[in-house]
Amino acid sequence: MPGNKNRNSRAIAATAIRKWLDKDLLLDRVVEDIIDNRAFVSEVAFGVARHKRMLDWAIRRCANRTPSPIVVPFLLVGIYQIFFMDSVPAHSAVDETVKAVKADRNAKHASGFVNALLRRVLRELDNIRTELANQALGVRMSHPDVLLKRWLLRFGDEKTNELCSWNNSRPEISIRPNMIRTNTASLLNMLNAEGIAARFHPNTSDEFIMLPRGHAIASLPGFNEGLFSVQDPSTAFAVKLLDPQPGEHILDACAAPGGKTILIAERLAGNGAVIATDSSDERLLLLQNNAARMGFANVRTARVNASDKESMQALCIEHKFDRILLDVPCTNTGVLRRRPDARWRFSEIKLRELTHLQRNILNATSGFVRAGGTIVYSTCSLEPEEGSELIADWTSNNPGFALTSEISIFPPESQTDGIYAAALRRIA
Repeated sequence: MPGNKNRNSRAIAATAIRKWLDKDLLLDRVVEDIIDNRAFVSEVAFGVARHKRMLDWAIRRCANRTPSPIVVPFLLVGIYQIFFMDSVPAHSAVDETVKAVKADRNAKHASGFVNALLRRVLRELDNIRTELANQALGVRMSHPDVLLKRWLLRFGDEKTNELCSWNNSRPEISIRPNMIRTNTASLLNMLNAEGIAARFHPNTSDEFIMLPRGHAIASLPGFNEGLFSVQDPSTAFAVKLLDPQPGEHILDACAAPGGKTILIAERLAGNGAVIATDSSDERLLLLQNNAARMGFANVRTARVNASDKESMQALCIEHKFDRILLDVPCTNTGVLRRRPDARWRFSEIKLRELTHLQRNILNATSGFVRAGGTIVYSTCSLEPEEGSELIADWTSNNPGFALTSEISIFPPESQTDGIYAAALRRIA
């Protein structure tokens, strides 16, 4: 979005939400184009996505008529501030949101309606909270029923509530030191010396550091020098299963934005090579820039569709790989804290489409690992169809591969993103 320092930040947030709702765009792609008031707008936009079902209920509860679609984003922005942003005075949340409506030529006719509804929410806030506590789990915790039914059956009431609470909390930023150039303790001390209240991750203190919200990553000390990369601690689990060794040739398929690629390159210690592929030139460029900033010259990139065997054949004409990492596209149900809008895209049909794609990727790439080599299949989904069930079915139909290890991470317990990963050794 073009910069305009005088533009109301609620208007910017409402515009972003409208684009997300109307065009079914990925919310992070919408927000990344925002220049002005980005921290505030990001919090509101992602917060609305996180709590949308509850906010929709509040609108229905307080509205005397069905609001037009052009007005709904403003209502979502206003009610989100009232419910969740203690740092914003309630009167400012209302007044500034109404100003944003009045400045929008398509919505200004409804400014009185928006003003009345938001002021009703303020007057009746305690009663609304009491009523909300008696609503169904999907409304209270703002998750789709299709996911809740699956999780309740598999995890039970307590763990499902824990998972929903985790998904609805604001994520922090985690970084990992470039172990070729520094270490965790040194990086932490450097950040603290600059007045940044960084701390070790509670479950991975030897590798990952948590940062307080509100810091621009590119301006942090050590960023330009390639002393760290931004990634969730869960990225390390699949790479540990892969266990790359110096001198080996590794394929990292579906690699962008490259967090796992960097971990692999670091383990090779300059001896060996990583071929990182993705189907998007834009994402590959981001990966290349990250690898260059971190100083890993042994990373090569290629635009390849990993589900297409002919494309893979063109890439692998020189030799077979010692190890292959397949970080496959998935439903993202393990990362709903970071990608809150993904919960609203989940469906059984989408799940079946993705498991079909995941099998195609395994089929297309498995022939390019050497005998005795390892494939690690990884996904940031909690759904067994994309994880243990898929791997059990695939190995039963591919007797040349044996499952040697697998791991499943439940976010509230690990305090990381959720993942499934499996190591498959080629035995023939």
